[in-house]
Amino acid sequence: MEIWNKLINRMLRAARLDSCLFEEVATDEEALGQAVMISLLASLATGIGMAITGLIGGKGPMWFVWGLLSGFFASLAGWFAWVVLTYLAATTYLRGPQKVNITELTTALGFANSPCILRIMMCLPLLGWMVTFLAGIWALASGTVALKQALDFSGGKALGANIIGWLVYMAMVLLILFWIPSSYKMLPF
Repeated sequence: MEIWNKLINRMLRAARLDSCLFEEVATDEEALGQAVMISLLASLATGIGMAITGLIGGKGPMWFVWGLLSGFFASLAGWFAWVVLTYLAATTYLRGPQKVNITELTTALGFANSPCILRIMMCLPLLGWMVTFLAGIWALASGTVALKQALDFSGGKALGANIIGWLVYMAMVLLILFWIPSSYKMLPF
C-alpha cells in the first residue's frame, strides 16, 4: 500500500507541474519502474475509454475488446515514440549543458504522462475528445517542465525537444479516437 501511495503522490505532483518532483525522480533508482507503471496505467485508461466509447456507440462486446487493445497499444506506442523522438532531438539538435541520459529522460516523460490517465473519460459524449486533447496538452506542459529539470534545458529548448515526440504521441492517440470506425458521435459537429 505504501508503494501505491508514493506513486499516486508523485503522479499528482507531476500533474501539478512540480519541478522539484522531476529533480527528485532523476536520482531515484525506483522511479523508472514507477514511470513505466504510469505510462501503462495511462495506456490502460486510454484503452478502457475507447472500449466504453464503442459500447456506448452500440458496437457490442467485440468492440470492447478491440477498443481496449487498440487504445492501450496506440497510447503505449505513442508514449514510446515520444520518449525516443525527444531523446533524438535532445541529443542531436538541442544539446544541453549535460549529457542526456535515456533512463532519466524516460523517467521524466513517464511521470509527465500522469495527466493522460484522464483519457478514461474519452467516452463522455461530446466532451470525450476535448478531455483527451486537454490531457495531452497537460502532458506536454508537464513534459516540458520535466525536461527543463532533468536535462537542465531552458524552457524554450525543453519545449522544442519535447514537442516533436509529443505530436507523434498525440497523433497516434487521436488516430485511434477518431479514425477507428465507430457509430458513437465523438464530435459536436
